[in-house]
Amino acid sequence: MRTANKGVRQSVSLPANVAAQVRTMAKTRRLSANRMLVELIENGIEAEKHRQQKFFDLAERFRSATDPEDVKRLGDRMGRMVFGN
Repeated sequence: MRTANKGVRQSVSLPANVAAQVRTMAKTRRLSANRMLVELIENGIEAEKHRQQKFFDLAERFRSATDPEDVKRLGDRMGRMVFGN
């Protein structure tokens, strides 16, 4: 038997400019602001999972690299992913 995905009420304070952007996006897509927030959060979670997977894939390539130039290049890329440009 399948269980319903029960919603959990969560209170979040948003900066005024972010709240205005959410309302504008929701209006454009004909959604409620609440539904727009849910979609943005779901998309953000998926993006974070994807970013983590890319990092782990890069770390695996770094560990298995034997060419010193590859090691340096991959290490630099990992550093940029962790610490930014």
